[in-house]
Amino acid sequence: MLPDTDISAALAERVRAAAATGTPLRLRGGGSKDFYGQALAGDILDIRPHSGVTSYEPSELVVTARAGTPLAELEALLAAQGQCLPFEPPHFGDASTQATVGGMVASGLSGPARASVGAVRDYMLGVVLLNGKGERLVFGGQVMKNVAGYDVSRLMAGSLGTLGVLLEVSLKVLPVAPTEATLVFDMDEAAALQQLNRWGAMPLPVNASCWRQGRLWVRLRGAKAAVAAAQKFMGGEILDSDAARHWTALRDQAQPFFALQGDESLWRLSLPDPAPPLKLGETLVEWGGAQRWLKRPDGDAALVRQAAAQANGHATLFRSAGKSVPVFSALKPPLDRIHRELKKQFDPAGVFNPGRLYADW
Repeated sequence: MLPDTDISAALAERVRAAAATGTPLRLRGGGSKDFYGQALAGDILDIRPHSGVTSYEPSELVVTARAGTPLAELEALLAAQGQCLPFEPPHFGDASTQATVGGMVASGLSGPARASVGAVRDYMLGVVLLNGKGERLVFGGQVMKNVAGYDVSRLMAGSLGTLGVLLEVSLKVLPVAPTEATLVFDMDEAAALQQLNRWGAMPLPVNASCWRQGRLWVRLRGAKAAVAAAQKFMGGEILDSDAARHWTALRDQAQPFFALQGDESLWRLSLPDPAPPLKLGETLVEWGGAQRWLKRPDGDAALVRQAAAQANGHATLFRSAGKSVPVFSALKPPLDRIHRELKKQFDPAGVFNPGRLYADW
């Protein structure tokens, strides 16, 4: 592990120099999520040298790691103690674009279990970061009840590096579930959504779900007795040999559905659970219906966003070669103003990842 003071001091100096000259900085870890968001602009500020787990208390269910720490390294450390990051952060990429802890937080993305266990921000206890003046700021800590006023550490989740340079993150972790089982059912999308909502109202250990092309996969996790009872009640086919591989491939978008062809774009729709099928094309449904992946030609942005809005949700252009339209839906005026003011306070010179969230800031 390299000395913290040397690396963080060098990063702070880069930030101060960039602020003084108005030079944009592109904050980057392993690059596994370079596709996500809008523009990739500025001189690369590589966070990977700032790596290593600085504190881990298995009995307290808390870990603290530097932002450049490979995500796989942190997960292996937790697994050795029978613990995990329950929100299943996606890795994406490959060996050359290795996901990092900082990228996990900055992207704010969660995997198949998100609907049942919460998102990455729900497990944030504290952060250490550099603001746009190169000042080192500390928010939160290593216990749950440590927040007085605004919970600033959670603002970093999903900020895509536009508010500051993450140096260190403290996270709550949980024990690995005693047992799990995956059940498979044959049903169409409408029937799957209705069934998932019925099960959601029952005390069942449903941890994740996925529907595609007439097949519904449901993962149960929890105590052995609870999982066994749920299996008996719910029925379905038990998936044994490929269960783990199925959910990992879903987490990392390695399933065939996510391979884009020609002018296709991948859209991520966030909708109310009970929303009926939108019937806009090939779809994959997760999170009990709350997250739906849709593939459409690049020019169909208005159609997709209108359909999502009519269902009381919103749509994000998740992957696209062209990105000729905004990636994220426009914020309503009050929320837009709050975001812009936060950006000004954390990054007065506007040097951090300009245009990554929205084109004009």
